[in-house]
Amino acid sequence: MDELETSFEQAALPPVRPMLAGGRPATSMAFDGYVRGGVETKALSGASGAEGGVAVPREIDARIDATLKAISPLRAIANVVKVGTSGYRKLVASGGFDSGWAAETAARPMTATPTFNEVAPPFGELYANPAASQAMLDDAMFDVEAWLADEIAREFAVAEGAAFVNGSGVNRPKGFLASTTSSAGDSARPFGTLQYLAMGAAGAFAANPEEKLIDLVQALRAPYRQGASWVMNSATLARIRKFKTSEGQMLWQPGLAAGQPATLLGYPVVEAEDMPDIAANSLAIAFGNFQAGYLIAERGETQLLRDPYSNKPFVHFYASKRLGGMVSNSEAIKLLKFSAN
Repeated sequence: MDELETSFEQAALPPVRPMLAGGRPATSMAFDGYVRGGVETKALSGASGAEGGVAVPREIDARIDATLKAISPLRAIANVVKVGTSGYRKLVASGGFDSGWAAETAARPMTATPTFNEVAPPFGELYANPAASQAMLDDAMFDVEAWLADEIAREFAVAEGAAFVNGSGVNRPKGFLASTTSSAGDSARPFGTLQYLAMGAAGAFAANPEEKLIDLVQALRAPYRQGASWVMNSATLARIRKFKTSEGQMLWQPGLAAGQPATLLGYPVVEAEDMPDIAANSLAIAFGNFQAGYLIAERGETQLLRDPYSNKPFVHFYASKRLGGMVSNSEAIKLLKFSAN
């Protein structure tokens, strides 16, 4: 009788099938689904900004900034300010006070006073629109925040690095190489015009190129030399690294410790691949105090909009940031032009 009851109970139960490879028990799947739902909600939602959309979490925004400093060298040496709107303005005083000598009872005519120049960096909206399938987002092993940070940082770094050097100023920052240039000295140039020194040969280094590099350093007035840097691309630097003085010493010197930049004539060298190659009339080498000479103005927060509707089954993460930039002090940056004169 007991054997008959046992057989009856076993017949009433659903058959137990072996689990397929890669399968998970139902309880585990339900639990994982709950966890994934919780993590996704916390990672991708937050307080809405005044402009609408969802603000990027603080962890992601900090990670993007750190990556930008490593990829876009101009950001690391320029003057970066956080602004609330794209209507940012900055006043720069040029000229100075004049003085004179006079006898005790002589008249004192009026002396010159500085003039103020308004700097208004042109702004543009930098955006990235990477996408991931819903299946990828459902995978518990996929780190959505890390993916967002890497993709957005890479796109933003490439775009802004090029704009800070060569940007037209139309819906984007105005690069310092897009500024008007002149061979006139500081006292003779209009405000906003960068000074260049001619190499003496079109598209090539002239004889004794180290003398031209020294001239470029001395063209920058002493108050700006503290904190000044060289800016050029790696192809130009490769040629300069082979230069020697008449005594056989190398002009370029490697960093004395890990993390320290290499130096040229005692000043750090920044490699910016957006700088032009050596060619006829190219401005391939810049030297200056970019902290004083170039202004980057950006909104403090990156906006992120999660869009799962417009391109199913993909989820788009539309990120945008308003960014502006231009030369703020044309006396603080000098250029070397590969021309005969």
